[in-house]
Amino acid sequence: MKIFLAGAGGTIGRKLTPLLRAVGHTVVGTTRSADKADAVRQLGAEPVVVDVFDAEALARAVSAAAPQAIIHQLTDLAFAPGTPQYEEGLARNARLRIEGTRNLVAAAQAANVKRMVAQSVAFAYAPAGGTRVETDPLNIGAEGIAGSSAEAVAALEHAVLGLPEGIVLRFGYFYGPGTWYDTASRKPSIHIEAAARATMQAVNKAKPGIYNIAEDGPAVSSEKAKLDFGFDPQGRIRMRS
Repeated sequence: MKIFLAGAGGTIGRKLTPLLRAVGHTVVGTTRSADKADAVRQLGAEPVVVDVFDAEALARAVSAAAPQAIIHQLTDLAFAPGTPQYEEGLARNARLRIEGTRNLVAAAQAANVKRMVAQSVAFAYAPAGGTRVETDPLNIGAEGIAGSSAEAVAALEHAVLGLPEGIVLRFGYFYGPGTWYDTASRKPSIHIEAAARATMQAVNKAKPGIYNIAEDGPAVSSEKAKLDFGFDPQGRIRMRS
């Protein structure tokens, strides 16, 4: 399968790109910076320098790639929680989820790409007792950052699910190499390598819809992903030499 990976040089993209190549997929990977094109190439992808906010350029890039599927791993979270710029980063990331996703979905539709797997989050549910499942409501209408983040997540998911084969992966907080956390210090959590493996499995086998992707615990249930496409919360990447 030929895959257009938006965000190939990001935290999960750096793990996902070689994994997709190892199972036989051809990958066209995007980066916003020409300086990072060589790094994307070294991961095994054909690099494309494009800004997701440039709708026309993005549409041309997707059309030229002619992929069978798109994976949306675009984020804009350069600053860690607790730093002065963290809230600024959240605002930029919300814009990317809303406007960037809208442009990527439009590019998919123009190129007749039906299948898209997109990164969402498993920590935007509305507060309630019990374990959260995919049909539970998001925290839309909450005050402050929680509400604006949930609204951006909802916009992303709505756009992706409008495609014939739209798939949304609601990840827990990432931890592991290249992330802000070495261990699962926040719940729900997911190791970055398990997240990459789940994305690869989803693009191959998942049915359209929403899936929680997190380690077992009381916060969220990932049973749907386990049953549908074999998600393993303890899975790690084992690349053949």
